[in-house]
Amino acid sequence: MDRPLPKPTTETQPFWEGCAQGELRYQHCTRCDRGQFPPSSRCRSCHEDALEWRQSDKRGTIHSVTTVFRAPNAAFKKAAPYNIALIDLTEGFRLMTNIKNADPTEAAIGAPVRIVFEAVGGDIALPQAELDH
Repeated sequence: MDRPLPKPTTETQPFWEGCAQGELRYQHCTRCDRGQFPPSSRCRSCHEDALEWRQSDKRGTIHSVTTVFRAPNAAFKKAAPYNIALIDLTEGFRLMTNIKNADPTEAAIGAPVRIVFEAVGGDIALPQAELDH
């Protein structure tokens, strides 16, 4: 069984195009000056449609982390155990992603990370975090 891949929509296409180019893109509201992710047609804070795409510096810290020892299905069995984390990016939005090549004890809350990309086929690249030592 193959890993499921994301299916870009009109709303998410700029994000996935950025990932394919090694850029982490997010939406920024020009009305209330807040970053947001995942993409939406309106700002989650002020509900305006004054959103523009910006490029992140790809740096952040671990907000929360868990280690998956038992894969949810056969597509992820070879990857287990693996770490999944919520990452607080410096621009003020949060991203859930895998932590690549990290010992579970090193992937701690507050640890600095940077976002890298894994090409997984076609025009799709998935963002992943690496510990930023």
